[in-house]
Amino acid sequence: MIFVEGIIMNNASAHVIVLGNEKGGSGKSTTAFHLAVYLLYQGYRVATIDVDTRQQTLSKFVNNRLSWAEKMGLDIPHSDHHHLSISRGDSIRENQKQEFEEFRNAIVKTEQDADFLIIDTPGFDTHLTRLSHSLADTLITPLNDSLIDLDVLAKIDATNGEPIALGHYTRLVQRARRERMVIDGRNIDWILLRNRLSMLASRNSIFMHKGLELTALRLGARVAKGVGERVIFRSLFPTGMTIFDPINKDFLGAVSSKSQANIRNEYQSLVAALNLPKTNELEPLVG
Repeated sequence: MIFVEGIIMNNASAHVIVLGNEKGGSGKSTTAFHLAVYLLYQGYRVATIDVDTRQQTLSKFVNNRLSWAEKMGLDIPHSDHHHLSISRGDSIRENQKQEFEEFRNAIVKTEQDADFLIIDTPGFDTHLTRLSHSLADTLITPLNDSLIDLDVLAKIDATNGEPIALGHYTRLVQRARRERMVIDGRNIDWILLRNRLSMLASRNSIFMHKGLELTALRLGARVAKGVGERVIFRSLFPTGMTIFDPINKDFLGAVSSKSQANIRNEYQSLVAALNLPKTNELEPLVG
């Protein structure tokens, strides 16, 4: 049983996946949304919570999907989604209290009825960001193929790729891991996700890969290959549709059926690398 600041989660409750990184533009929300839809198509019950009250990108994905499905009469799966409202009171303490209550209520409503609970966090440190990390069973940190993104984890020696100083986000995760270990004796499985990979090898990407592997070893994390840079994801955002949905050629544009299959295979590989419970024998997506 997990008991964190009045939030109780039983061992039989949803597996909590948190998307976290204090570097903006790393693809947290896009990854959270597409992972949720992928798992929905695999037949799992999925709940999502958007903790980023400013950007609310995950909520926009979800709302666009709901609106488009209703407009077009589509029978497509949806997550049980919750977002936190923006607190605009004069008291910071009261605002934080309101946000916490909304977060706690969302956890209570979803954790017993879902197989997976996916939480998207903002690109900056907040109380709910830290709380979300402490609840994580699996923590996914997407990183663009850039040494700038890697800097939030650790300062890297420019000659050999060795981490020489821990970054501010790493310290946040370490605190969350210590808290979780005290609470129920379990470690958070931390996945460093190489996201938006370039199709072409370069000195930067090779050095980035080396630095990330060495950093993961230092941090007790794992490295997983994510999804390549795909224009189609951005093109589909206004409709909330994904490459996993039955979409016509007008939406796919220049994306061939082979490319569509490749993208789906990338997600198949990603989920396998996450080593989530119940997903060891997923069938490949078809259609």
